[in-house]
Amino acid sequence: MNINDIKQIKLQDFLAAIGCKPVKQYGVNLMYLSPLRAEKHASFKVNTELNKWYDFGIGRGGNIIALAELLYNSSDVSYLIHQIERNAPSSVSVSLPTTKPITPQNSFEHLQVLPITHPALIKYLEERCIDVEMARTVCKELHFDTRGKHYFGIGFPNIAGGYEIRNPFFKGCIAPKDISHFYAEEPKKVCFVFEGFMDFLSFMTLRKLKNPQQTGLSLQDYLVLNSVTNIHKTAKRLSRYDSVQCFLDNDNAGRNAYLQLSKELGKSVTDASTLYNGFKDLNEYLCAESKHSERAEIKKSKGIKL
Repeated sequence: MNINDIKQIKLQDFLAAIGCKPVKQYGVNLMYLSPLRAEKHASFKVNTELNKWYDFGIGRGGNIIALAELLYNSSDVSYLIHQIERNAPSSVSVSLPTTKPITPQNSFEHLQVLPITHPALIKYLEERCIDVEMARTVCKELHFDTRGKHYFGIGFPNIAGGYEIRNPFFKGCIAPKDISHFYAEEPKKVCFVFEGFMDFLSFMTLRKLKNPQQTGLSLQDYLVLNSVTNIHKTAKRLSRYDSVQCFLDNDNAGRNAYLQLSKELGKSVTDASTLYNGFKDLNEYLCAESKHSERAEIKKSKGIKL
């Protein structure tokens, strides 16, 4: 792929490939929660006619190369093309170079994998209503350098040795990107499927709230897509289960992923999103439940009958 080919990739397709889905549409404009930072109200716009983006929160915009510069913290065009090719939608024809790629100077360096202890990351988990001790059982605190600057975030491992990364200002991954699968040597009969690791942690938090004794991963197996574009990687793994319960987002992308999996695996696949009807995803439902429980506790402490 040369730079002209890269610029022909539709921004909405590229964003979908890295796990970002629009939350609103106004004519030719799609609105997203910014992939460049944490936010609750969509302020990242893609004009599908011009194939340009603009982030109102930081006052920046441009084409796919300009977006990749911020996503991958680099101005090295060769590196950016490689990163976009790696995440390019499957519908886009990508011809990778036959020569051995040069390791970019601006890639992630000096990676440290530590237990989660940083106050900013703990606060971020608490703001998402995630049980911190539960998160520590599967997530790590990652520290790394890129372009001469130091960064850190919550890392969620996948089966290929890569990590999904989250912090209050960043959403991305350390390659390779892949699914995450938690299972015992003797797989259980049931596997729960989640779209992202925050949904998975939300489920584990909800389960712990309902039964504080259940703190481990041993009750059933779990698979996290880390992006609905990874759904094609799951059929073989999930075919071994008698029951596959999907806790995917209540949007078109989540429903399409469920239908694709149901088509491939048949009656073993069930839609568990009815648990959080009226909410976008499990984390939104968890936060609403947590606020409700908090209000109930306040009323109880004041002697108010519920």
